[in-house]
Amino acid sequence: MPRQDFSAAAPGHDLRVTLVLPSLAAGGSERIATFMASHWAERGWRVTVVTLEAEDTEAYYPTHPRVEVLRLGLPTAPGNWFQATRLVIQRVLRLRRAFLQLSPNLIISFLTRTNILAVIAASGTGIPVIISERNNPERQRVGPFWVWLRRLCYPRAFGLVAMTRGALELFPCVPRERRWVVPNPVVLPSGVTACRSGGILVAVGRLVPQKGFDLLLEAFARIAAKHDNWHLTIWGEGPERPRLTAQRDALGLKGRVALPGVSSTPGQWLAAADAFVLSSRYEGWGNVLAEAMAAGLPSVSFDCPFGPEDMITDSVNGLLVPDGDVDALSTALSRLLSDEVLRKRLGEAARLSARRFSGERIMALWDDIVDCAVREHVQTPLAPTEGRNRPGPVPVEIPGSFPASSRSPETGFGKNDT
Repeated sequence: MPRQDFSAAAPGHDLRVTLVLPSLAAGGSERIATFMASHWAERGWRVTVVTLEAEDTEAYYPTHPRVEVLRLGLPTAPGNWFQATRLVIQRVLRLRRAFLQLSPNLIISFLTRTNILAVIAASGTGIPVIISERNNPERQRVGPFWVWLRRLCYPRAFGLVAMTRGALELFPCVPRERRWVVPNPVVLPSGVTACRSGGILVAVGRLVPQKGFDLLLEAFARIAAKHDNWHLTIWGEGPERPRLTAQRDALGLKGRVALPGVSSTPGQWLAAADAFVLSSRYEGWGNVLAEAMAAGLPSVSFDCPFGPEDMITDSVNGLLVPDGDVDALSTALSRLLSDEVLRKRLGEAARLSARRFSGERIMALWDDIVDCAVREHVQTPLAPTEGRNRPGPVPVEIPGSFPASSRSPETGFGKNDT
């Protein structure tokens, strides 16, 4: 898989693009946004990343030196309804001021609440906004106020990008011709050297109920005695730490399960891992699963909505178990941990299958969508990539084994193409 390399930028079309998201902390959306920004900056575009976080916050992921980062200094803070409402208004006004000052050809926004703020802030400016849903909108709870605003604002955006067909179908309010499925690119961090010594099962994610680490602890406890040479490491931080720590200790796993927090550098968790497990109750895509597969780690995952079934074919390039089935998860983990030949076979197959999500291939899909917006709003389309015509983004497609008849009409993706 390609690795991040922000070398000298090649000359490119003078396009101004603004990306908007809550922060540049450790997280899947943040990682993808910084990669996209750096990719386009390297091409020669003028790229600005606008965040809502405090002005002195440091980014977790590296960006190309030509990417400008503008922090608005309006991070989320606890407060009552009045204070929350005032913060929303401040964010809209500050975003609008930034958009008018930057005068981009296009705005791309990430995550539900930020998407809504960006659409409102850009209203009347003539700047097209592409919104990107990064989670499972059916399972994620954003509150009735934001659900109402989403229903009102999303049709006003130029278009909507989701990472899976399942997520896309939850937004019939957006016209079919302006909805696209674009999976996340997999770009392994540079400087990560494998130092695997055997016996380390890894899970990664924010310590919140969505990630299902309580289910993982249950599953691991059932097989820990049988696999006494294996240890579980759960990387990440979040509000569930006290509860998960107490559960671990109550299950007698204190010496077998580590919760070291957020890795000091991106991708550090890949270096020492021998196998990977995704125990989420739901996902938008499952970036860490894709990264683990790209790194050649044998992986086990719940078949949660959405993402894992688009990456894993059971027993071919990983093990996929029924959503939320702890018994099935413990059985699959035991099967994997006890069979070195199986681990090697699944890991190599995973590495090969993850090439479908290379940075170059996924960014070509984003280029098509950007080109569509630019063509319609400013009549200055992107310069064609050498040797490639750019007819527009519908349908976008990653070649796969499914026949054309099985593909979604608005996305071009078959079930396992993404």
